[in-house]
Amino acid sequence: MDNSAYKEIYVFAEQRGGKIQGIALELLGKARDLATVTAQQVVAILAGYQVTDQANELIAFGADKVIVVDDAVLADYLTEPYTQALAGVIKQYKPSVILIGATTIGRDLGPRLSARVTTGLTADCTRLEIGEEGELLMTRPAFGGNLMATIVSKEHRPQMTTVRPGVMQKADRDDSRKGEVEILKVDFDTSKFRVKLIEQVKADKGLLDIADAKILVSGGRGVNSAENFEKLKQLAHVLGAEVSASRAMVDAGVISHERQVGQTGKTVRPDLYIACGISGAIQHLAGMEESGYIIAVNKDKYAPIFQVADLGIVGDVNKIIPLLADRLQKEISA
Repeated sequence: MDNSAYKEIYVFAEQRGGKIQGIALELLGKARDLATVTAQQVVAILAGYQVTDQANELIAFGADKVIVVDDAVLADYLTEPYTQALAGVIKQYKPSVILIGATTIGRDLGPRLSARVTTGLTADCTRLEIGEEGELLMTRPAFGGNLMATIVSKEHRPQMTTVRPGVMQKADRDDSRKGEVEILKVDFDTSKFRVKLIEQVKADKGLLDIADAKILVSGGRGVNSAENFEKLKQLAHVLGAEVSASRAMVDAGVISHERQVGQTGKTVRPDLYIACGISGAIQHLAGMEESGYIIAVNKDKYAPIFQVADLGIVGDVNKIIPLLADRLQKEISA
């Protein structure tokens, strides 16, 4: 393969219901960093139906160009139509790099797309850099998070990766940025559309995604029970925070997986992270160590969580948290 024919850094701008998702903006921020090193343009791929008016938002967050595939068959996400749309972009424009969010959509789309265009895919990356020869260095956890593996695609293009939400930081919005918007017409092969969406039912959970929360109160094995976990929820209520947990609480059935922080859960960057009864295994730290301010409560003064905490409290979390919630409530009410 003549790799020199493949240029520019492309970002799949995931949208749902016509709304650009946060992961797309995070990837644009990282793409800008990579483009600075390689002196290339950042191009966003916006696929959907009646989404063209969202292109300017992508430009404001770092795209130099937006390729829009706007078609009724893309109104709802289905694997085959979206794969054909992005494969059409790759065939015509030959991007060097494609960044996709490791969301439920991205984790479905990425593998199918890489197989369709015959290239590799490095999944669930947490770090992206440019190597000495201009290649993309894609780093992801391996062996349960105990090692970090850096993978390079030397023989095939585009270099494709999915990136965990919350790992990269989006750039500040700049509405003065100028960019190009190009509409691409894709000739879809509808004979390959074997799946039809009959009905879409959205769960109304009334909870903010923990990846978007400014304050998180997170419980681990030291909380010990669902009854004790209610104490964390009381503290979260006082602070206007969301609750989350380590894998131990999810495995115990105390809280759902969508509230899990860590290597097998979500990566978060809240302004304040309160780790309650969490020892701080490397798999958990990978999901929260970039938080703005970390408070840890643990009875083991040697717990690894204290190595990343800005403030540590040594003691029984199930006694300390109620006292903390009560004191904060009095301070707020005063």
